[in-house]
Amino acid sequence: MPREKKADKIERARLVEERMVAQYGEGESSLDYEGDPFRLVCAVVLSAQCTDAAVNKVTPALFERYPTCYDLAGACIADVEDIIHSLGFFRAKAANLVKLSRMLVEEFAGVVPNDLDQLQKLPGVGRKTANVVMCEAFRNAQGIAVDTHVFRIAHRLKFAGPSADTPDKTEKALLSIYPKEDWLYINHQWVHFGREFCRAQRPLCGTCIIEDLCPSSMARESAS
Repeated sequence: MPREKKADKIERARLVEERMVAQYGEGESSLDYEGDPFRLVCAVVLSAQCTDAAVNKVTPALFERYPTCYDLAGACIADVEDIIHSLGFFRAKAANLVKLSRMLVEEFAGVVPNDLDQLQKLPGVGRKTANVVMCEAFRNAQGIAVDTHVFRIAHRLKFAGPSADTPDKTEKALLSIYPKEDWLYINHQWVHFGREFCRAQRPLCGTCIIEDLCPSSMARESAS
């Protein structure tokens, strides 16, 4: 199979985004955070290695007890652990929540920074989390958050090659073919798409909204 030209890949990415907009609009976060950037940061940190639904079960109690970063900065880590103990890696997450709250208070005057690099200074906040916060809380996309759904879909669509074997490399590949105005929406759209159609196990290619644009699907058809 000949290698796809960059211009053709960009055009295919444009068509994929048109379908995503038609199906999901701008997409929306599955995390409940009441429009508060601080609560969003906490929720995304908690969502690592577990579902958004599981996070949404513990955050009401967490934010009832610690509604602001000032409250959480003074929390006992063991008390936070008790609230979020149903989540995976709850001890590390509890420690990170308290530490990032203290950093927000001490270094950022209690305000979540609208800056990708500054966000990544917060304990427990990597590039993916920072990208989510920039897009969702500030609508100031500086990249594309690559979670397991986005990583999987990017590779199935052949928008990222075999050498893009990390989230950062996959993000770089996506940024090279999608215009900046699309960066704001891709993560949410692809998360919904990954849950509905492009599942990790038994993807629903037969009814997929972008089956004709997916090289992986066409390859399976050719092999059948």
